[in-house]
Parts: sequence; C-alpha cells; structure tokens
Amino acid sequence: MTPSRGPAEEVEVAGRVVRVSNPDRVYFPEIGATKRDLVDYYLAVGEGIVRALRDRPCMMHRYPDGLAGDKVHQKQLPKGAPDWVETAPVYFPRFKRTVRELCVTDLAHVVWAVQMSTVELHPWNSRRADVERPDEWRIDLDPMPEAGLDQVRQVAAVVHELLDELGIVGYPKTSGGHGLHVYVRIAPDHEHADVRRAALAFAREVERRAPELVTTTWWRKDRDPAAVFVDYNQNARDHTIAAAYSVRGTPTATVSCPITWDEVADVEPSDLTIATVPERFARLGDLHAHIDDVAHDIAPLLAWAERDEREGSAGPDGPDGPETPESDPTMPTDTPRI
Repeated sequence: MTPSRGPAEEVEVAGRVVRVSNPDRVYFPEIGATKRDLVDYYLAVGEGIVRALRDRPCMMHRYPDGLAGDKVHQKQLPKGAPDWVETAPVYFPRFKRTVRELCVTDLAHVVWAVQMSTVELHPWNSRRADVERPDEWRIDLDPMPEAGLDQVRQVAAVVHELLDELGIVGYPKTSGGHGLHVYVRIAPDHEHADVRRAALAFAREVERRAPELVTTTWWRKDRDPAAVFVDYNQNARDHTIAAAYSVRGTPTATVSCPITWDEVADVEPSDLTIATVPERFARLGDLHAHIDDVAHDIAPLLAWAERDEREGSAGPDGPDGPETPESDPTMPTDTPRI
C-alpha cells in the first residue's frame, strides 16, 4: 500500500488545498490501508463520488481511530470546518432543531471529509434545493441470513424486468456488503412519504412475481430467513445508504460500486475494493454517468399503492414517520451524532 509519509500533507484538489493530518494512520488493519490510501482512492474516483453526492445533505460515517475504534454517525458538520465547506440545513422534528449537514459540491469536500476521518459517505435521496422532495428512488435488496448472493442476483433480475416494463432506467451497484442497490432518478414532484409508498408498491409487485425469493415483511423476526428483503424504507425521510463509490467500513475496504446489469449475474462484491475499483474506474468510467439524463414519473407506482391500500393488501409495514429508525428490537441501531 502507501509508503511512509510525513506527519501532515497538503492535497491540491478542485482549486483548493486540503491539509491531511496523520496520513500514515492505518484505517483498515487487515489490509494495512491508511488515511492517505483513502484520500488517493477518492481522488481516483472523483467524478463518480461527486456525482453521487452533489448538492445532497450527507451523513459522515467517521472512524477517528480507524476500524479498530468506534464508529461515529455524524450529521452536524464538525466544528472547525473551513469556510468554503458547504452545508445543507435540515430540520429534525425528533430533536426539534435544524442541523447543517455536509453538502458536497466538489472533490475538495470529499477529501476534507476524509481528513475528518470519514470512511463512508451517506447522502440523502433529495438535494438541498428542496430537501423534502426526493429526486432519487432507491431499491435495496437486502438478503436475510440464509439467503445467498445467487438469490440476490435472481431478485435483481426480477427488478430489472419490472423496471423495463415500466419504461424506467435503473442503475445497479453493489452495496459493499452482501446486497445490491438499484437507483432510479425521479422527478422531485413528491414528498418522502409518497416516494416511500411508491417504493413499497414496487417491492410488493416484486414479491408477487417471486414469492419464494422475496419478502416485504417489515419486522425482521417475522421474515423468512432465506428470503431477500426489498427494503423500501430506505426511501423514508432521513434514511441514508452508502453512495455510489463510497468505501465501506469493512475489513477489506469494500466499495459500493456501480455495475452493469450484465454484471449482476456473476459479480463478486468482495472483489470490488479500495485497491481494485480505481483501475476499474479508469477503464470503464462512471457507470452512473447518465443517471441524471432522465427523471422518471412515479405516478404508476403510486397508482399501485392506491390499489394495494384500497384492496387492503398493503397492511401494517412498520414505522414511516420522519427520522424514524427501524424500531424492531432484533435489529441493531446506531444513534447519529447531531
């Protein structure tokens, strides 16, 4: 990995100079990757990570002492940020306060976030121009403990087929863990609750087509442990997941990496890491480069939601209020720092 470096370095990026302290600090002990390695990775995929984050409120998943230490979920911009670091104000009813979250507008913001010990970058599905109206619908395929990657691939094929029928273009990526994500750019015409309703209606249609593979049951304790959960609640207000090209806090520094639909059938997410993705990016470019070309209408999905609600097939599906985490006691939760 990176050779020995001095106590601090200055990185010139996007017309700014970002001071990186302790560049030799090891963040990933299993592979020896350092803070400077993390900076170099984000510089290598700069166009992609900035596209994924641009103008979105962003939660920083920080590891001040590397993966060997505690993880901090940081909403409020840390004190001492340079005056050029941009933010997005977000109101949290649960805390009765407005928080200014990091809002990336160029690659210097990403490097500064790494300087602040950020490994993962988790953006909202809306932009600061109107935080309450998402422009991104997220399909999260989350395998239960007894479901393998092959099952996730099969469900992704059903998702792709259904999107094609709707005339919607979806952009897949690995999660950096065991699942897959599909992102769809949508017109910012609806608030979070309606986008979530649309996502739930889509998830239930996927479940109807592949009932032996898929679950939309909210409570983990009630789910088939061998099913893939289509996690529609990732579209609830203030629910965030790792951005495209975000490194994940895993021992081998896996990446939530864009892939093609053709790759879904044989992708090995564990192969997509801080060490391998830069070469892939240099060779293929950003596979999400055209995600902003077309903004789709979710009206057909809302019609499905109304049908399900009218027929009584929607049923209870867990919490959906502002900033409400999954409250299933069998699920781990982390308290964000604001």
